[in-house]
Amino acid sequence: MAARRSRLASVGLHAALVGASVIAVFPVFWVLVTSFKPDARAVETTPRLLNESSLDNYARVLAGEKGDFLAWFGNSVLIALGTTALAVFLSATAGYAASRFRFPGRRPLLLSFLLVQMFPFAVLIVPLYNVLLALGLQGTGFGLVLVYCTTAVPFCAFMLKGYFDTIPADIDEAGRVDGLSPFGVFWRLVLPLARPGLAVTAFYAFLTAWGEVAFASAFLSAADGSKTLAVGLQVFVQQNRTEWGHLAAASVLVAVPAVAAFYPVQRYLVAGLPSGAVKG
Repeated sequence: MAARRSRLASVGLHAALVGASVIAVFPVFWVLVTSFKPDARAVETTPRLLNESSLDNYARVLAGEKGDFLAWFGNSVLIALGTTALAVFLSATAGYAASRFRFPGRRPLLLSFLLVQMFPFAVLIVPLYNVLLALGLQGTGFGLVLVYCTTAVPFCAFMLKGYFDTIPADIDEAGRVDGLSPFGVFWRLVLPLARPGLAVTAFYAFLTAWGEVAFASAFLSAADGSKTLAVGLQVFVQQNRTEWGHLAAASVLVAVPAVAAFYPVQRYLVAGLPSGAVKG
């Protein structure tokens, strides 16, 4: 039998967990509180929880007083959904091929999935810019989707490969006996069983595109109507003044879709993450 913890150890453990939770939640809570304050009250020498709080910041941000927030929102949604769909499809097919088939270069391919994660974004901006320029996609949303896929696909493919390893190969054999093509086995039999893994990769791909700033700043047009949310928020940070109330309100609005995307897949995240991490 496992040894039971003493009362003092239990108290210390729970105190540590509560402290870690407070540290993690407090910045988010304070951004929410700041979003209701006017700019003059957002940063004070003696901060107050409620000080002339109202919804004016949200109204002004949505009204587009400092920029076309709704256009930025639409651009971010289209780019994030496009990245999610393309990244999940490419990573699922690559992960399935690496899991089920034996071909020359398979192991170097899997290693390359990990190696590309080692390069910081700043190193990739110049070569990716040249590639998009050669393809005529510089300054377009589709070009930015492809750029985000270069970041999301390798990690997602490696994780899905581990998840596909947990699905018995007998299912593939049964599908081929029934006359299905290799792609038919993948599409009709394996993918429905891989929903937890697909949910994890879809959520990761969505977050990769939703809150990214460096690539969006470098590869999108400087026109106000083509910006994404993460880039558009820079209008609230001026050279001599930062509009903290407006910036906090916009930040809360940016976080809402990410939270909304989390809840439908949270039950899959618990099952998908461990399964993709067990086998490699």
